[in-house]
Formats: sequence, C-alpha cells, structure tokens
Amino acid sequence: MDIIFLRELKVVTLIGIYDWEKRVPQTLQIDLDIALPNSRACLSDDIKDALDYAQVAQHIQTVLGDGHFSLLETLAEHIAQIILKDFNAPWVRVSVAKLQAIRNCKQVGISIERGQIK
Repeated sequence: MDIIFLRELKVVTLIGIYDWEKRVPQTLQIDLDIALPNSRACLSDDIKDALDYAQVAQHIQTVLGDGHFSLLETLAEHIAQIILKDFNAPWVRVSVAKLQAIRNCKQVGISIERGQIK
C-alpha cells in the first residue's frame, strides 16, 4: 500500500464550544496519512495518476475556512470523509490539534482512522 502524507498543515477556522470560540478564528494543525487507491503513479510518473496533495490541502483549507465546528472530533470526521469521498482514498488517518489551547501544553487534539487498509 502506498501512502502520501501531509504534516503540520495550518488551517484557520472557527472551532470550539465557548462563545468567544464561535467568533474568533483559531489556527489548527492537521496531519494526514492518505492511502492511495492504486500505485499507478509510481510507474507512470504522471500527476494524473497521483493524488495531488496540493489539491487536498487547498480543499481542506477552503472547506474549514467557511465553517464552524464545536468539537475537534467532528472536524476530524469531516476531513476524513472529504478524503475518502472526494479523493477516492481507501483509508485515511487524520490528526487535528489546537495549538496552545491549554496552559503549559503545546497541543491538544485527536487522531482518527477511517476506511480500510488493503
């Protein structure tokens, strides 16, 4: 199985349950591991056979920039479903972290896996 990954993708969105979090955008850090539907790109060296990680990053930034989520769990699930459906990935691991949300803690977050590894 071939996996592409994106590390420390920064996205600004409205996230949280408190009133101020519903008004003040926060920066999240996202890590993705995405199983490729096939390994054709390894042989063809053609972007048409690959999963374009720039498109993945842009799509996620656009979707999250327009929305509000109360929980990181819901946001992570939303990202996972985007990857599975819009990019035809058989499996994805999504890690989402709030930066410095708790005093003396660099990050808090969640990691989920969806789909099946072949």
